[in-house]
Amino acid sequence: MAKKRKGASSEKLAEVIVKGMQEKKASDVVVMDLRKVKNAVADFFILCSGNSDKQLDAIADSIDAEVFKSLKENPWHSEGKSNKEWVLLDYIDVVAHVFRKDKREFYALERLWGDAEITEIKDEAEPKK
Repeated sequence: MAKKRKGASSEKLAEVIVKGMQEKKASDVVVMDLRKVKNAVADFFILCSGNSDKQLDAIADSIDAEVFKSLKENPWHSEGKSNKEWVLLDYIDVVAHVFRKDKREFYALERLWGDAEITEIKDEAEPKK
């Protein structure tokens, strides 16, 4: 039986994760809705790219902080913070993937889960003050 998390809906969690990504200027943010995909491991995958090791750390930390601030939840599992290529934050129903640009193309999760409904999030045009 698949593990389910308690708390906010997976849609709300996905929105908060996207906000955390945008706070640190993540690029190419994509929300993959896997709810109608047979044997999917989560409801949503949310992918983004960063340009440097420092930005990957900042994005992952921002996601963690936004989710805790808004929903009082911590990731069930996280990995990749030490290798600085692909950081994964697993909230069970929603999994955030923070890639360095070149690694994202290599792993190509968008193609791997081709049946998912994919929503591209526009980069925020206005800088934060």
